[in-house]
Amino acid sequence: MRVFSSRRDRWRGIALIVAVSVAFLGLYVAARRYAPFVFDAAELRLWIAQFGIFAPLVFVFLQALQVVVAPIPGQVVALVAGYLFGPVAGTVYSLTGVLIGSAVAFSLSKRYGRSFVEDILHEDVVARFDDFVDTVGVPGLFAFVIIPGLPDDAICFLSGLTKWRLRTFIAVLAVGRFPAYVITVYAGGELASGRFIEGLALIGVVVALSAIGYYKQETVRDLVQRLEPRLPF
Repeated sequence: MRVFSSRRDRWRGIALIVAVSVAFLGLYVAARRYAPFVFDAAELRLWIAQFGIFAPLVFVFLQALQVVVAPIPGQVVALVAGYLFGPVAGTVYSLTGVLIGSAVAFSLSKRYGRSFVEDILHEDVVARFDDFVDTVGVPGLFAFVIIPGLPDDAICFLSGLTKWRLRTFIAVLAVGRFPAYVITVYAGGELASGRFIEGLALIGVVVALSAIGYYKQETVRDLVQRLEPRLPF
């Protein structure tokens, strides 16, 4: 199966991986020098605990913000949440933030209409997924959002232009996004516990699935549109 549609896309993907790796390496070196307590999960969690309820609220806010503004991949925030708060609390905080952000995006589109969405999203995204969102039902939306790497944040805005109800939309997202976020948060918890091989392996799974989902967006979209009418529900 081809992941990249062209040689140019392949090199762009490699360049992105290198850039992200360099950024993480720089962050690691800086943290080792100026904030070494970050690498002691117990000490870091003790430091976070002094902020009380404000620490979880900040993470919920960041996770919600990345849906609406989208400069930060949601899985990155989820990974940090697992490292700081553990797998259970980290999953709760991450999903709560994601669902709040998704509800905000959906509601803004409902309130301000198509012109607002076209101003927010890139025209290429609108052109590729507008018809998809308008024609698929709940099973199709679920099949789409369960795969990491797809433009599910954009789908939140486009879904606000449909006749779907907010509670139906949020229910589908909650179930569809749950697996990827659980794996990512759990990976953060494994890193915090010193089980680096297990944590990195889980991160590798999510990254690989995200890469395939990102570079095969149209294929996934077309497959979902073809299969959904055949589903028995």
